[in-house]
Amino acid sequence: MSTCDLPAYQIAELIRAKQVSALEVLEDTLKRVKQVDGRPGEVDAPAAETVEDRAAVHAFTLVTEDYARQQARQIDSQIQAGEDPGPLAGVPYTAKDIFTVRGIRSTAGSKILSNYISPYSATVVERMQEAGAVLVGKVNLDEFTYGSSSESSAYKPVPRNPWDTSRVTGGSSGGSAAAVAAGEGAISLGTDTGGSIRHPASFCGTVGLKPTYGRVSRYGLIAFGSSLDCPGPLARSVTDAALTLQAIAGQDPRDATSATVPVPDYLAEMAKDIRGLRIGLSEEFFRVTYFDSESMELVENPIDDQIRDAVLSAAGFLAQLGADIVTDVPLPHTKYGVPTYFVISRVEASSNLLRYDGVKYGYRTSAPFADLRELYRKTRGEAFGVEPKLRMLMGVYLSAAQFDKGYYQRALKARALIRQDFEAIFDPQGDYRLDALLTPTAPTTAFPIGSVYGDSVLMQYSDQLTVTTNHAGIPGLTFPVGFDREGLPIGAQVLGPDYSEGRLLSVARAYELATENEDWRSRRPPILADNGS
Repeated sequence: MSTCDLPAYQIAELIRAKQVSALEVLEDTLKRVKQVDGRPGEVDAPAAETVEDRAAVHAFTLVTEDYARQQARQIDSQIQAGEDPGPLAGVPYTAKDIFTVRGIRSTAGSKILSNYISPYSATVVERMQEAGAVLVGKVNLDEFTYGSSSESSAYKPVPRNPWDTSRVTGGSSGGSAAAVAAGEGAISLGTDTGGSIRHPASFCGTVGLKPTYGRVSRYGLIAFGSSLDCPGPLARSVTDAALTLQAIAGQDPRDATSATVPVPDYLAEMAKDIRGLRIGLSEEFFRVTYFDSESMELVENPIDDQIRDAVLSAAGFLAQLGADIVTDVPLPHTKYGVPTYFVISRVEASSNLLRYDGVKYGYRTSAPFADLRELYRKTRGEAFGVEPKLRMLMGVYLSAAQFDKGYYQRALKARALIRQDFEAIFDPQGDYRLDALLTPTAPTTAFPIGSVYGDSVLMQYSDQLTVTTNHAGIPGLTFPVGFDREGLPIGAQVLGPDYSEGRLLSVARAYELATENEDWRSRRPPILADNGS
C-alpha cells in the first residue's frame, strides 16, 4: 500500500520510527498528485474539455514542491538529530487557497488576487508547521468561498469528485475534500461558513470538522462572513481530525475573536465510551424547506430516502453501543437558516470585499481611468466573478438605511432564535438534555457538474442542514455512513454545544470502529484504480 492511503497518525508514527522518511512520503504524495490531479487550476484557463481533463480531480491551484521538500528535509534532519518534530511529523497536507502562506500565492480562487504573494502566514498554517506537517500545496475552492460546489472558482478546471468525476465535490472547500479523498495529502485545512467543510466532506466521503466559533484562530484567513467563518480539518479518519484539531486549536492574540477556553486532549476525549450519551434526532433535519416564488409560500420536501436510511442506521449502531437515542427533537427555526444566511453573509461579504480596489494589492485594471471611482469600477468589473459581484450588490442593498430594519435586523433576530433552539435541546436541566444531535449533512449526494451552478438560491439550499450550526456558533462533525445506489458517499453529522468537539469526536470514532468491518468501508474512489494508484 502506498503511504498516500495511510492515515496521518500512522504516517507520523512510521516517520518517527525511521521506517520511512518524510521526503519519501512526500515523493509518494507528489507522484499521486501527478497520477490523478491533471492540470492545476489557472485563471482564464479553459474548463475541463478533453477526456483527460474530465477524468482528473483538479484539486490544486498550486503544488508547492520545492517548499514541501524543504519542509520534509527539515523533519528528517530533526529525527536524525533525535528531536521530536511534532505530532504530525512529515504528514503531507493541503490548505484551501483561502489561507495565506508567507511567500506563496494566496488567491481565494479569484482573479482579483491572482498576483498576491502573502507577506505572512495564517495562524493555522504556522501551527501545522510547528506540529511537523508538510504543505504539499494550495487547493481550489468557490471564489472567496461563495458557493456549495466549487464551480464558481476563477481557476479552471474546477475540482471534480474522485468517486465520480462527472460530479461536484461540494463546496466551498471542494478542493480540500477531493484532495483528501484521492490521497493527495492525508489532511486538508478548510473553512466552514455555512457548511463549507462538512458539505464537501459528505460529498467526497471524508471526515470534516467545523469547530466552535473562536476555537481556531481566523488570523490569516481571507474573510467571507467574519461572524460565521470557522477554519477546521478534513481527513480520512476521525483520529486524524482529532490530531489536526489538537494542533491548530487555541487562543491567538492576533485574533480578538479567538476563545480563551483551554484546549483539551482531543485524542483522550475521542477515546471515551459513548455509553449513556443522549443523542437526538430531529425531523427538521430530514426535510428541506424553501420559498416557492410562484406560490409565495414555504414548501417542504423530504431528503433522499437513501440518506435518511443511512443516518437512521448510524443511530442504530450508536444505540447498540449504549447511547440513548432521543427522537422528535424540536428545532422549529431550522427552516429559517438559509434566508437568515442570505442576509447576514451578504452584508458581511460586501463589507469584506470592499478592500479589493486595485490600489493596495492584487489585480489592477490596465485600462485607462479618469478617477479613483473609475479605477474601482473597472478593476472589480474585470477581476470579480459573478458570485462576488452578486454578494457585494446584495450586501450593499440589504445594509442600506432604508432596508436595515426590514432585512438585516430581522436576520439577526432569527439567528438568535436558532441559537436558542440549540441551547434548549442541549440544556442539561431542560426537557431533552442532549449530549449531541445526529443529522444528515446534505439533502442529496453529489450532484452532476453544471446541474445546479448558476442558480444561487437552489445552490444555497443544499446547505440548509449545515448552516444553522454556523448561526449558533456550535461545533459540527461530518463522517461517512455509507454509499447510495450510484456509489456516491453519504455523510452524517453530529452537532453539540459549545466546545464539545471532544464528545463529537468520540461519537464519530465509536461509529467508525463499530462499522470498520462493513463491506462499504473497503471501497476506494474509482479514480485510484483507474490510475493504478
